[in-house]
Amino acid sequence: MESKLEFSIKQGAPDKQRCACVVVGVFEGGKLSSAAKILDTTSKHILSDLIARGDMSGKIASTLMLHNVPNTACERVLLVGLGKLNDLDTNNSNNSASLKILRATFAALNATPAKDALLYLVDEGIGKDAAWVITQAVLTASEQAFRADRLKSKPSKAAILKRITFATLTAPSAALKITLDQAAAIAHGMALTKTLGNLPGNVCTPTYLAAQARALAKAHKTIKTTVLEEKEMQKLGMGSLLSVARGSEEPAKLITLEYQGTDKKQKPIVLVGKGITFDTGGISLKPGADMDEMKYDMCGAASVLGTIQAIAEMGLKLNVVGVIPSCDNMPSGSATKPGDIVTSMAGLTIEVLNTDAEGRLILCDALTYSKKFNPDTVIDIATLTGACVIALGHVASGLFSNEDKLAKDLLTAGEQAHDRAWQLPLWDDYQPLLDSNFADMQNIGGRAGGTITAACFLSRFTKDYRWAHLDIAGTAWKSGKEKGATGRPVPLLTQYLINRASNKQTGISK
Repeated sequence: MESKLEFSIKQGAPDKQRCACVVVGVFEGGKLSSAAKILDTTSKHILSDLIARGDMSGKIASTLMLHNVPNTACERVLLVGLGKLNDLDTNNSNNSASLKILRATFAALNATPAKDALLYLVDEGIGKDAAWVITQAVLTASEQAFRADRLKSKPSKAAILKRITFATLTAPSAALKITLDQAAAIAHGMALTKTLGNLPGNVCTPTYLAAQARALAKAHKTIKTTVLEEKEMQKLGMGSLLSVARGSEEPAKLITLEYQGTDKKQKPIVLVGKGITFDTGGISLKPGADMDEMKYDMCGAASVLGTIQAIAEMGLKLNVVGVIPSCDNMPSGSATKPGDIVTSMAGLTIEVLNTDAEGRLILCDALTYSKKFNPDTVIDIATLTGACVIALGHVASGLFSNEDKLAKDLLTAGEQAHDRAWQLPLWDDYQPLLDSNFADMQNIGGRAGGTITAACFLSRFTKDYRWAHLDIAGTAWKSGKEKGATGRPVPLLTQYLINRASNKQTGISK
C-alpha cells in the first residue's frame, strides 16, 4: 500500500522548530554538525555533555534520542552518527555509508510516536550533495513506510510518521525544491510498481494490468491508454506473443500508454515492459519450489507503469510511450509445445525449444510494434533470465545496448539514482548459438551465456532504432524474510528520463 508521507523543505534554526522531532548529525570524535552546534549552545551544552560521557559515539548510523531538550521548541532531538568527518566527502562513489545513515535515521523515527520530523542532514551532505541526500532520504522513508499486506484480513498499522521536512540553515534553492518533488513522484511510482508486483497471479491478471493503465490515463490528462485484444494482435501477426498465451484461460493484452509532455513532433522514448502475470514455464514446467515467486514475472510491466506515473506527476517535458505485452504462461492441452515453430510480427520464424523462455517471445513482437511510434530510443525491461542472477546476483541489473552512448547514459543514471546496472557484451560471436535447422532462429541458445543469448535474440528485432535491454531478474524482487517487490528499476528509468528532459535531447538522432 502506498504511504501517505508528505515532504517539504524550508529554512530555519533547529532550536525554533515546533515539531515532534528534530534530527541533527554528530561526527565521530564528538564534532557537532552546524545544526547540532546551535542546539548545543541553546541547551547550554546538553549535547556535548552527553558526547563527553560516551552516550553518543558519532559512529556511522548510531542514534540517540533525546527528550525535552532545554530551550528548544521540539519534543525530541535525534542525534545521528555521521562517522569520521574526512570519510564523508562528495567525491565518494561508495553510497553505502550514506544510505546506512538514512536507514538508521528513519528506523529510529519510526520507533517513536512522532508524526512529523525535521531533518538537518542536507547541509551536512552526509557524503553526498544535497539533491542526492534529499532523493535518497525520500526513497528510504517511503520504503520503510510501505506495507505489502493489503490482502490480509487485518493489515498491519500504517507508519505513524506522516510529515518529513528537510530543514536548512540557508535558503534552499528552487532546484532543490524541484528535486524534492521529483523524488516524491519516484517514490509514488515505486510504490505502484511494488504493489502490482506483490499481488498474486489470480488478482493481477493481464486484464487487471490493463485496468491499472486505464486508471493512470483517467488520473492524468497527459496519458492516453490503448489496449489491444487477442483478435487485434492476431491481425497484426503477433504469432510469437500469442503462442505464449495459448495455454492460459486469461486473455492476453497489449497495453500502450502514451505520455505527452512536450511537442508532438518530438520523438518519444519507448519503454517496453515484460508482463507475464504468472510463469509456470508452460509445458517446460518449472520446479515447484519457489514457483510462487513467478508472480513477479510482470515486474518489467509494473516498472513501466510506475515510471509513467512518476513522470506524469513531475510533468516531465518529454514524450514517453509505455508498451506492455501481457499474458500468463500456463500448461494445458492448447499450450505451445517444445519444437513448435511460430511466426513473429516481424515475419521471422522461431523454433520454441523451451516454453519457459517465453519472455523474449512476447517482447519480440512488442519491440516490433514499438516501431510504429517512430521512437527516439527504445528500452525494454524484463525479468528475463535466471542466468542474470547467477552473473550479477541481486545488486545490479544486466544492461545490453546496440549503442554505447545509450548504455553509458543508462549506467550514469543508475549511479545517480543508486539503482545500478552493469553492461554485458552483445557481440555477434554469440548469435550463432540461436541458429535453428528448421526456423529463422530458436528461442534458447543453451546454458552458456544465457543472459547474453536472450539479449541477442531481442536484438534481432531492434535493428531499426536505438535500443537497450535491462534484465532485472535479480533486482526486481527479494526472496526470504524480506520477500517482496523492490520497485526497481523505476529510479534508474526516471533518472534517465529526467536527464534526457533537462538536456533537451529528445528527438535528436545520434
